[in-house]
Amino acid sequence: MAVVLCTASLPAADRTERWHHAVSHTFVPLDVHLLEKDPSPGRIVSNELGSLRIAHVQAGPQVVTRSRRLIARDGKEFLILTLQQRGSSLKEQDGREARMGPGDFSLSDSSRLFRKKVQDSFSFTSFHFPREDLRVRDDDLRAVTATAFSGREGGAALVATYFARLAREAAGFDPVAGRQFAATALDLLALLINERSGRFTTRAPETAAATLVRVQDHILRHLSDPGLAPPGIAAAHFMSVRYLHKLFQLEGVTVGEWIRTQRLERCRRDLLRSPALGHGVATVARRWGFVSPSHFSRAFRAAYGVTPREWQRNGLSGRCDA
Repeated sequence: MAVVLCTASLPAADRTERWHHAVSHTFVPLDVHLLEKDPSPGRIVSNELGSLRIAHVQAGPQVVTRSRRLIARDGKEFLILTLQQRGSSLKEQDGREARMGPGDFSLSDSSRLFRKKVQDSFSFTSFHFPREDLRVRDDDLRAVTATAFSGREGGAALVATYFARLAREAAGFDPVAGRQFAATALDLLALLINERSGRFTTRAPETAAATLVRVQDHILRHLSDPGLAPPGIAAAHFMSVRYLHKLFQLEGVTVGEWIRTQRLERCRRDLLRSPALGHGVATVARRWGFVSPSHFSRAFRAAYGVTPREWQRNGLSGRCDA
């Protein structure tokens, strides 16, 4: 459900305090200095997809600062991706500054000092999430803060397009789908950062294993999606389906075989806990992406030599023969 914060109904003299509160509540504690004598109305509309908070922001000229005092008081590590839509801004962090125009996006890290100045009326969409959710190295992240990514070319354009579409559709997602779409967005961002750091050179043998690990991590986070398949996996990592299959040849399996094995292992684990939780075999199967109960039963028996119910019964009686 969208949350709307707006200062339009307030007298101009009261807008500063309300806006400061709204900005700090939406993002992280920040110092906000409005540059107009009579502040323009400000508006924030926010939605949440799991741990990802999406906010559409429009307001007048201002300077926003994350100070040492606020960092020490807050102690939390969040990242903020800002996609500029109208107006321009100047961002500063880690000894760099970048001017952002419409279509550009950038990253800020709340655990370190940063400053953002906008001298005209503006609008942007921000994406606020815990640092731990973005799986990139700290030095690679530090190298791209306060860097302008152009949303009009290359991998950055793909990232910008996905994030912008995610923001437009966020209010209509159910919670499970929303979390999965948000995870995919962060996967794309991580890939872009790794690409900028030079970790993935085209088809380089020494990076194939690292690429495989990242792809497998993506698969594990989307196992519950019954539509998980090579075309979508390849697209999420900007590679061809053919190259995806070549990566899995390093493991001696096909993509489908690896996905099925991971799903079966999680089902086997959960089957021993499901009676206590009141969940049947079909519920466990669906949780891990199996649509057909009969197909799941056949695959389980082929892998472990017993049916799911036999495994559950034997496990609960203390004699697991598989």
